[in-house]
Amino acid sequence: MKKYLLLLLMLTSVSSLFAGGQKEISVVTDNSKQLNIYCYDSFASEWGPGPTLVADFTEKTGIEVKLIAPGDAVTILSKVIMEKKNPRGDLLIGPDNNLLDRTLAEDILVPYDAPALADIPAELKFDETNHLLPFDWGYFAICYDSEQIENPPSSLEDLTKAEYTKSLVLMDPRTSSPGMGFLLWTRAVYGDDYLDYWKRLKGSVLSVTESWSNGYGLFTSGEAPLVLSYSTSPVYHKMWEETERYKALAFEEGNYLQIEGVGIIKGAANPEAARKFLDYMLSPEGQEVIATSNIMMPVNPYTNLPEAFNMAFISENPLLLDKEDIGENQMSWVQNWVEESGL
Repeated sequence: MKKYLLLLLMLTSVSSLFAGGQKEISVVTDNSKQLNIYCYDSFASEWGPGPTLVADFTEKTGIEVKLIAPGDAVTILSKVIMEKKNPRGDLLIGPDNNLLDRTLAEDILVPYDAPALADIPAELKFDETNHLLPFDWGYFAICYDSEQIENPPSSLEDLTKAEYTKSLVLMDPRTSSPGMGFLLWTRAVYGDDYLDYWKRLKGSVLSVTESWSNGYGLFTSGEAPLVLSYSTSPVYHKMWEETERYKALAFEEGNYLQIEGVGIIKGAANPEAARKFLDYMLSPEGQEVIATSNIMMPVNPYTNLPEAFNMAFISENPLLLDKEDIGENQMSWVQNWVEESGL
């Protein structure tokens, strides 16, 4: 606990794991109206936190729950926006601090002052209106396979070196929140020259996948020794595979912070059940499930963490762009990337 609180204090001075395709997971009872939850694919996977959260929640409350996972966080946000005149979901899990401005602008969520917010550090409450509530956090990071690379890169610029030709797997910012995070990371470091960086980086990129799950799968299957992922990714391999083969890199320029959010969909058919599920997600019990299955840092400081989380680094220079700047320019940054990066 003391170590975790120290990590949060360090954050003040200075931001999922395996699946693919759309999934629907249900736990059925006869006691209550069904709760429909939109989430990203790795959250709903059999090794993600979704199934355990649903089973535990249903056992406690008797409420039937369905997880609907059409893709990555950007994809599910777009789906909820398309359905906003006729909402089909009750709860939205996945939009992060980088998608906040778009989420609020579309008016698809209702605010909720969850009781657990009183325990969550102020630095992690990225939406002061409480439409999106934080449920986990970490940093985007380049991970490498130590059995394939002896001298890993130490900076974004290092990634452009010839020794890493066709070695890196990235994600598309149009469909993936890590993909968007990496684009914003390059923007935070290089400013208006970010596209020049991408042109230098092109030779190092083996593939740009639609989702994090697909990209990380290429990495763990040995297709590439470098992948865009999270500062916490090595924790998974330590916990479940008892290996320290895969490592995350704290870069000289800093790493970009991600805080993932959850919100109640406006016009939800079952808002009371949505609030109950959200409360469970933010409880120490729910947070432990999320941390150890989603492999991200919990937002509730009273969460028990296994020793494997010692492998997750805390950036000495966490990077963030201003949310208004993101809101005003994100679409043009992405479009320019599509037209000029060559990827």
